[in-house]
Amino acid sequence: MSKKVLIVDDEESIVTLLQYNIQQAGFQVVVANDGEEGIQKAISEEPDFIVLDLMLPKMDGIEVCKELRLRKVMVPILMLTAKDDEFDKVLGLELGADDYMTKPFSPREVVARIKAIFRRTSTSNQSTADDVQNGSHGETLKIGSLKILPEQYEAYYKSERLEFTPKEFELLVFLSKNKGRVLTRDQLLSAVWNYDFAGDTRIVDVHISHLREKIEPDTKKPIYIKTIRGLGYKLEEPKLDE
Repeated sequence: MSKKVLIVDDEESIVTLLQYNIQQAGFQVVVANDGEEGIQKAISEEPDFIVLDLMLPKMDGIEVCKELRLRKVMVPILMLTAKDDEFDKVLGLELGADDYMTKPFSPREVVARIKAIFRRTSTSNQSTADDVQNGSHGETLKIGSLKILPEQYEAYYKSERLEFTPKEFELLVFLSKNKGRVLTRDQLLSAVWNYDFAGDTRIVDVHISHLREKIEPDTKKPIYIKTIRGLGYKLEEPKLDE
């Protein structure tokens, strides 16, 4: 069964362009033309990926994104915006979007980002299937009170299961596998978002903030993810975890 992509956009020309290119890449496509319909189809159709326009009738993309995350719809969300408004971009990320693209954009780039997400998910699922067959549960990462199971896409803090968006989880895993190493924002963009160029590093900063909200006992005094001024971030074993 091919993966399913939900396009939420009210511009017919954009929808036609995206639908054609995404279907040509071998994916199923479902379309919604306003925010309310987007939420309904995100729940009823259970897509594997959502391409979400910022400016929509009835309910804008920011509200749609917020509502989907509140309803625990945790599939990747790529937000499209025609506005060169930095506030909207950052707000979208803060509310749970994994990435954004500014119109006009290349449909090939949209497909490339969708494929990258599915490729990583497919690899993870295959590893999980192999582990089950071999009687193994795969790699487990333990850092302080954090327990991370990369192959199962699961993480726990003091036995409590944590909820992450795909990008948040991938960022946490990458930081954990490089425990003790200082990683620049560009390194994190390249590894987690597959950006082979200097992208918008605020994407990294917002996702780091999300991780801290979920794993740090006190976000004002982080003990897991440390900011290394002028360089980037480092995840380390906490000296104190209360």
